[in-house]
Amino acid sequence: MDLKANHSAPILTDPTPITKPRVGIHDSLLPYSSSGVFSQAPYLKTQRKKPGLLDDVRSTNWLDAMKSSSPRNIIKNNGTDLSNDVAYRNWMLKYPSALTSIEQIVNNANGKRIALFLDYDGTLSPIVDNPDHAFMSNVMRAAVRNVAKYVPTAIISGRSREKVHKFVGLKELYYAGSHGMDIVGPVQPPTGHTTEVIEGNLYQPASEFLPMINEVFVSLVEITKNIEGAKVEDNKFCVSVHYRNVDEKNWKTVAECVEDTLKNYPRLRLTHGRMVLEIRPVLEWNKGKAVEFLLESLGLSNCDDVLPIYVGDDRTDEDAFKFLREGERGYGILVTPAPKESSAYYSLRDTSEVMEFINLLAMHKKSLP
Repeated sequence: MDLKANHSAPILTDPTPITKPRVGIHDSLLPYSSSGVFSQAPYLKTQRKKPGLLDDVRSTNWLDAMKSSSPRNIIKNNGTDLSNDVAYRNWMLKYPSALTSIEQIVNNANGKRIALFLDYDGTLSPIVDNPDHAFMSNVMRAAVRNVAKYVPTAIISGRSREKVHKFVGLKELYYAGSHGMDIVGPVQPPTGHTTEVIEGNLYQPASEFLPMINEVFVSLVEITKNIEGAKVEDNKFCVSVHYRNVDEKNWKTVAECVEDTLKNYPRLRLTHGRMVLEIRPVLEWNKGKAVEFLLESLGLSNCDDVLPIYVGDDRTDEDAFKFLREGERGYGILVTPAPKESSAYYSLRDTSEVMEFINLLAMHKKSLP
C-alpha cells in the first residue's frame, strides 16, 4: 500500500488478512479468558440500512436508547468511594484497574512496540455541558506530549479533526476525527520512533458524503433552533446533535427532528453516544477500523512484537475495544466511574487516572535501554 498516495477517494486496498493474534498475550496475563474470531472484511463497504434507525439499539425503543445513553446516573457517582459496593467490586474483578495492573501490562509490553490510541471527550477532557468548552488541561497535554516521545500516539475522536486538534494542540500526534473518517499524521515527527512517520492526510473514506453531511447540518440547525438546550455540531464527516442540556420532556422532539431529516437521506445512518445523536455515512467504518488502518499504515499490523492500547469512555470506543480483543491483539481500557459492560480488558475511573496511566507508561518506556 502506498502510504504517500492521495487517499481522498473512498476506496482502499484490503490489508494482509489477519489470521493470528498480533500480540501473543498469554492467557495468564489476561484479566479473564476470552476467545474471538476476527472476520476480515473490506475496509470500506457501503451498506443499505433503513434511514433514521438507531443502529446499535434496533431491538429497543429509540427514546429508551436516548435515556440509557445518559451519563447522569454515572456522573452522580463521581467522587464517591465505591470500594465497599459489592457490585462494583465484582465488576472490578472483570475489568481490573489499569493502574493496579500496570506492572502486568508493562511486563507484557517488554520487547514489544506499544501503539497508544486515545479518545478525547471523557478520556483526555472531562465531559462538560457545553461541548465547545471541553478543554484539555495543561498537565494532561504535557503527559500526552511526553508519552508521544516514546510511542506512536493517536487521538481518535467523534469530533472533527480540526476541532480536536485545536483542543489538543500537539503536532507530534496522529489525529483521526469524525470517528476515524479523517486521518492525518504528525506535522512534527516524534522523536525516538522506529516506525516510519507518515505526514499529511492518510485517509478520508467518506469524502463523497461531505455535501450531503453539510446539507443535513444546515437543516438540523434550522429545525432544532427553537428547542432550548439543543446544539448541533458540525464534525465534518458526521453531524452531532447534543441533547445534554435539553429538558428530558423534549428529547422526543429532538429525535423526531433528526428522524424526519434523515428520511430524505438513505445513505446516512443514526447512532448515539453519551447524550448525543450522531448522523454518519452508511459505511463500514468506525474507531476500530481507524485503529486497524493506523496500525497497517505504521507497519505495525501482523506483528507479534506490537502491543496496541486503546483508552476510551464511550460506546463508540467499543468498536476499537472489540478489534483489539478479537485475536488478542492488545488492550482496551474503559474510562468509567461506575460499572458497565464492555469489550475492554481494563478500566480507569476518570481523566485523572488516565493521566496517571499515561505518565506511568511513559516512565516505563523511558527506563528501557
